[in-house]
Formats: sequence, structure tokens, C-alpha cells
Amino acid sequence: MPWEPIKLNSGYYMPSIAFGTWKTGNGQGPVDQVKQALGNGYNHVDTAQAYKNEEETGIALKETELSRSDVFVTTKYSGTNGLDIPTSIKNSLSNLGLSDVDLYLVHAPRLAVPDIPTCWAQMEKVKDDGLAKSIGISNFGVKDMETLVASARIKPAVNQILLHPYVYERQKPILEYAAENGIIIEAYSALIPITKSPGGPLDKPLNEIAAKFGATTEQILMAWTKAKGAVVVTSSSKRTRLQGYIAAGDITLSPEDIAAIDAAGALGEEK
Repeated sequence: MPWEPIKLNSGYYMPSIAFGTWKTGNGQGPVDQVKQALGNGYNHVDTAQAYKNEEETGIALKETELSRSDVFVTTKYSGTNGLDIPTSIKNSLSNLGLSDVDLYLVHAPRLAVPDIPTCWAQMEKVKDDGLAKSIGISNFGVKDMETLVASARIKPAVNQILLHPYVYERQKPILEYAAENGIIIEAYSALIPITKSPGGPLDKPLNEIAAKFGATTEQILMAWTKAKGAVVVTSSSKRTRLQGYIAAGDITLSPEDIAAIDAAGALGEEK
């Protein structure tokens, strides 16, 4: 597989591209989309308490031909309904129909109540109790991570953040701190420069690089994200797009390609 598994500081391996259920909704739709992803080369599913489709994800996992050990499952503590971490993880596992998840994340630093050290101690207990193989965070900035690491017995395995070229300069300190501390970065919304912000400075280099590789601009953004050392969390209801994202793992951008994307991204930097 072009998307090689990445070893986490917990000792476990995580597939480096994931199918995310953030915007897949509820009902049969997300069941079908997760099953489609699992049937097209994705063996990492990323959901969350707040997405309200853990149950649908669980149905898809049950109906797939893949065994439990073949699928890496991530969910997140989102503070939904004011529930605490011990209650939330048990509810999530029940919804998913699983005895444990591969990765459990704190969805945002604002959910760390009364404070980050207390919250993280509860996450460490989730791992100690065998309910999650690895634990991590999402949307944590450098100061948040510093506070966490200072008190942690178990370091977070990952930090899942917004990452694309238009926010790269802003997010770069997070990537650097994570690298220094053995924390893997997961990137969501990597395709925003195309899907939400077309017509910007990135259009020209993305189109030129895509033409060179005989690829789509979406694939080039995926390859750029991979080149930054991040795990990609993506989604699509279209099989051809899902397959294209998998194929993007075979694209190796040159240092010049990456520099051109970085420079164009900085020109259109989101403040």
C-alpha cells in the first residue's frame, strides 16, 4: 500500500489515511459510505461522539468483510450532553459495538475541564483500563500541548488538527512541537484550498504540479499533506474520489514542488 502505516509512540501502528465520518450525517448514508471506504482500501475510520454517527459506523464495521484487527478505529470525546470521559468512552464503545478503540481523542482543549492535567489523567485511565489502545488530542495548540506534556504520564500519540497550505504557516509551530515530542499529526480538511477557497494563489502551482504528474489537484494536496508527515483524514461519497485519494499515496513531490505550494499557501494565508 502506498500509504504506509505510521508507528505511534504507544507502540501501535496507525494507517496513514483515514475515512472520516464528520459530514456523512446519520442513517443509512454513513453506513453505506463507511462500508464503501472499507471496500476501497481504507482500513482506518475516524468518528466522534459529536458526529452522532458512531452507531452507523459500528453497523458498517459489523457488516464489512474485514476483521476487527484489520480496521483501525478512532473516536473522540466531544463533551456531548455534558457527559464525562468515563461515561463517554463506554457509550462510544457501546455505539460502535466494540470492546475497545484503537485511538481515543479529546476533541478540543476547551473540553479539558476543570483543566488539561485532570482531563488527561482521565484519558490515561481509559488506556490503562484497556478501552483504547492509544490516546491523543485534537485541535490543541502549542501552549495546550505544553501544559499537557508537563503533567502527562502517557504522552498523546497524535494531535488531529486543521492542516492545508493556507494555514500551514500558522499551524507550523504545532507540527514542530509535535515532532520534537514524538506526537503524530493528523490533518483534516486538507482539500479546503480547492473545495472552499478556489481562485487563490494555490491554483497555479497545484494545476502545474498536477499536470506534471498526470494527477488531480486533490491528489497533489494529499501528497503535500503526506510530505509534511501528517496522517490524512478525508471523506467522499464517491468511490472514484476515494480511490483517487488512495492513489495519491504513490505521488512523491519534489522539494521544489513542496516549496512552491508552501509559498503560494503563505500568500493566501488564512488569518
